Amino acid sequence: MPMTQLKDTIGRIGIWTPVLRAEDPERRAQVTEAATELDRLGYGAIWLGGSARVRETVPLLEATSRIIVATGILSIWNDEPADVAQAYHRVNAAFDDRLLLGLGVSHQILTERYEKPYASMRAFLTALDEATEPVPKEHRVLAALGPRMLELARTESAGAHPYLVTAAHTAQAREALGDQALLAPDLKVVLDEDDTRARETARAYLARYLALPNYTNNLKRLGFTDPDFENGGSDALLDEVFALGTPDAVRTKVATFHEAGADHVALNVVTRDDTEIPLPQWHTLAEALL
Repeated sequence: MPMTQLKDTIGRIGIWTPVLRAEDPERRAQVTEAATELDRLGYGAIWLGGSARVRETVPLLEATSRIIVATGILSIWNDEPADVAQAYHRVNAAFDDRLLLGLGVSHQILTERYEKPYASMRAFLTALDEATEPVPKEHRVLAALGPRMLELARTESAGAHPYLVTAAHTAQAREALGDQALLAPDLKVVLDEDDTRARETARAYLARYLALPNYTNNLKRLGFTDPDFENGGSDALLDEVFALGTPDAVRTKVATFHEAGADHVALNVVTRDDTEIPLPQWHTLAEALL
């Protein structure tokens, strides 16, 4: 689909989640039910987190009729580009052009193959262009954080899906991408009116990401320093990368991301049990935002 059509189709609000990966057969029915409900509630996209592969989007596409399903993100180290292109076309053709290919370079500590992330991403995109069935630029987005990767997202894809960012980063990304590209940042959400408990939940979740230099280096470019990354994150950091509290607080934070230039905000609901499917919270957010 053209980039302008992608913006219209994907809408203003989506859900980012790794818990709808249906590899466990006993969980498959729950995953199917949740995906169907997200479609019914009116969300624009499901971003399947956790280095999802194309095949993992199939249960969600089967369970839905309207919503975009995106890999959020597919690690370029896990599969050969020719195989990704073939899988993409097979799945996309079966489900009405509703698959969006989100691509990223992941993190050095998570793969032995990691090297020269920018050059490797450029080479991967070139290989997608040269595949027997190429993946069109308007059908793929990049998990871009820094200036060079954002420029690559602008010229070689439909746009960017950055993770663990602030409204200030969103404004910088919009300037780098220009007006036409899709900008769909992740925003973490803790729905809990007890501020102390909400921050405990946020810190327990965030600590794992603050061990990854790709994220902390980007946050340093935004003005944060090493003390902000200690003990799960400073209050100042949490206030920028999370929406904490009530649905009204989430609505206000989402508005700051849209005002900064986001076309679409992917809500990442964080709870104390990150294996549960947070369907009640998704209902609450739909009532507040959709």
